[in-house]
Amino acid sequence: MEEGSAPLSAAPSPPGRQPRLTLPPNACDTHIHVYGEASQYPLATRRHYTPAACDLEHYRQSARMLGITRAVLVQPSVYGFDNRALLDALRGNDANFRGVVVVGADVDDATLERMGAAGVRGVRANLVNSNGLSADDALQLAPRLRERGWHLQLQVAIDAFAGLGDFVSRVGIPVVVDHFGLPASSDPDRPAFRELLALVERGLCWVKLSAHYRLHDTNVTPLARALARSNPTRLLWATDWPHAGLGARPMPDDAHIVDLLEDWLPDDDVRHQVLVDNPSRLYWI
Repeated sequence: MEEGSAPLSAAPSPPGRQPRLTLPPNACDTHIHVYGEASQYPLATRRHYTPAACDLEHYRQSARMLGITRAVLVQPSVYGFDNRALLDALRGNDANFRGVVVVGADVDDATLERMGAAGVRGVRANLVNSNGLSADDALQLAPRLRERGWHLQLQVAIDAFAGLGDFVSRVGIPVVVDHFGLPASSDPDRPAFRELLALVERGLCWVKLSAHYRLHDTNVTPLARALARSNPTRLLWATDWPHAGLGARPMPDDAHIVDLLEDWLPDDDVRHQVLVDNPSRLYWI
């Protein structure tokens, strides 16, 4: 999509209230984005939306109200392979933040080392939007990520991506599927979601419980509970702040996103596993 047709995304509002649910200490939000001023961090000409500037301090203000201690910055599609906004945010903050970048298969080792020192622990392949790493390039890059103990984050619409299990096996490193796999419905018995459940049950991939409001069917409680029954040690949770690229859809309430965890993961021990233990194992290595 060309620059002139990329709609402007509104900046998020701070939570209007505290959540009803109290998150455990060291709770981690595993998927947020930061956007700098366009004069300093130019946007890709071909993009699907135009974000408002939202830096990490804006996020920290919301996180304090929500009870979130740690977070993972994920490279958004609007910056393509230019990770400067994310890396600058990481360098200016403490060890409670980690990063997932977008790089090409030809990235040099020195660049990966610098990223790792800044707090990067994974690479994202966005197969839904453009400007990113392709599936074939991700396979090529995977051995070098394995050397560093990194993972591959995959944004994919599972109903349209044939052979997810085969792809995960070929990658040979931890694979994190974000946003519930962007399923076509909230029916956990659909073949594509059953394949995802089988991968989670076998410990072959992780799934982020995130961005339910981007799905056609926003009642994802059946999906979250099916995933938790399958293998709670392979689940992560995220707000997807600042909710860019929604078009005409309303801005989500972050306090409501937190409170949904009471329905998605009603067991306290499972919530602790997903919010604290799992991200510690994946990102704080």
